[in-house]
Amino acid sequence: MILEAAVLPVIPARVAEFEAAFAEAQTLIAGMPGYRGHELQRCLETPGRYLLLVRWDSVADHEEGFRRSPAYQEWKRLLHHFYQPFPLVEHFTLACGGFAANA
Repeated sequence: MILEAAVLPVIPARVAEFEAAFAEAQTLIAGMPGYRGHELQRCLETPGRYLLLVRWDSVADHEEGFRRSPAYQEWKRLLHHFYQPFPLVEHFTLACGGFAANA
């Protein structure tokens, strides 16, 4: 499994619109082959900065499967106009385990 990570620099005056559009757009990736889950985190220190984490079975599931699909065209239509500048997207693999949080 790999982790896609993207810091999303959303225009601060448009964060409410972005979050509404993301709520719609997230359904597009959820049905893609190789998709395992995602989360969108809002930065506490910087208004308009978000962290998108998506778990995929492989980089190919993201790069070839999702990004070459009609669903990605809709994703772009819904979200890409909110970014300034356009985000860098990278893929990660687990290097070391973590500790579970206390409940």
